[in-house]
Amino acid sequence: MNIPAELRYSKDHEWIRLEGETAYVGITDFAQHELGDIVFVDIDTVDETLEADETFGTIEAVKTSSELLLPVAGTVIEFNEALADAPETVNNDPYGEGWIIKVQVANPADIEGLLTAEAYKELIG
Repeated sequence: MNIPAELRYSKDHEWIRLEGETAYVGITDFAQHELGDIVFVDIDTVDETLEADETFGTIEAVKTSSELLLPVAGTVIEFNEALADAPETVNNDPYGEGWIIKVQVANPADIEGLLTAEAYKELIG
């Protein structure tokens, strides 16, 4: 299972990578593996300000659908439009081209409160 050390993780299996005051958010390798073949990513919160743990969209796989929860408070500024035509990118490259949204983080220090790679490894066993 791939769990990059430079990222932070939520207990709901989202990852976040801060670049300045903007953060990339996606789902973990563990989450995409558990979901199976992803067929659709629905994000309808671009330009909305959300609190931590609020739903920012849904991800659909062949057998199930799952809500996507924002790890920290902020404003959703961009959806990865490439996923509209190729949602399977989340399966193939969850930490790279398979990112889901970009967020203007309300308080970058909040990211420090998320799980480290080691803590996330313990969570998923």
